[in-house]
Amino acid sequence: MHKQIYVNLPVKDLQKSMAFFQSLGYTFNAKFTNDQAACMELGENLYVMLLVEKFFQSFAKKPISDATRQTEVLLCVSCDSRAHVDKLVALACASGAEKMKEALDYGFMYSDSFHDLDGHAWEMMYMEPEAAGQATSPSTQDDVKA
Repeated sequence: MHKQIYVNLPVKDLQKSMAFFQSLGYTFNAKFTNDQAACMELGENLYVMLLVEKFFQSFAKKPISDATRQTEVLLCVSCDSRAHVDKLVALACASGAEKMKEALDYGFMYSDSFHDLDGHAWEMMYMEPEAAGQATSPSTQDDVKA
């Protein structure tokens, strides 16, 4: 099994992106941060590398997607509570993010989402711990996968 994950995202303005995510309470590992890249710590062994577009392009063979016009990826991040979900989305929107859609409440799972300054889609999610193994109705299962 894997021990770490590094999600790489292209950004137009590294300093603005770092300030945005710092306003949400995230920190950066100085050891892996410079003027081309910043290593944002989401949790133990969970990282997002914010890479200046030109630097990002040096790793990719395909053109960079315009995340303000197309969905490139949905980044779903677990939170400790519903209140934590609400807090992060409110802070993101207050710091310049665009709300993606209304919050979704399935009872056992709650989520809300935003597009960051570069248009990347972030979904903050809380799932009741005891619900992880519980079955849901077929219509709810389809909704959760969407």
